[in-house]
Amino acid sequence: QVQLVESGGGLVQPGGSLRLSCAASGSIFSINAMGWYRQAPGKQRESVVVQISGGRPNYADSVTGRFTISRDKETVYLQMNSLKPEDTPVYYCNAVVVTEWRAQARGYWGQGTQVTVSS
Repeated sequence: QVQLVESGGGLVQPGGSLRLSCAASGSIFSINAMGWYRQAPGKQRESVVVQISGGRPNYADSVTGRFTISRDKETVYLQMNSLKPEDTPVYYCNAVVVTEWRAQARGYWGQGTQVTVSS
């Protein structure tokens, strides 16, 4: 079993910054990819940024130049700058994990953290 625990959400004014963190723990043999998604009420979950291990991150057009993903072993971060009201949804961490040798990779989700951009 793999757990993803997110932190760092909150209320920020337009133009401000926040940094989200997501720590993976549990039965982890390797992590193939980590990323961040977000979902507004009544809308589908959308990709914010995904990074395959060892590869370049793939950002959504709406956040390119403002958001930056980074990773330190089993923790992934999302630095969000120049925040806009439309960046407000719940943010979810995702990790594609192999739990043991020769096992199939599976995707896991965090519980979500609310980001509110409002004056």
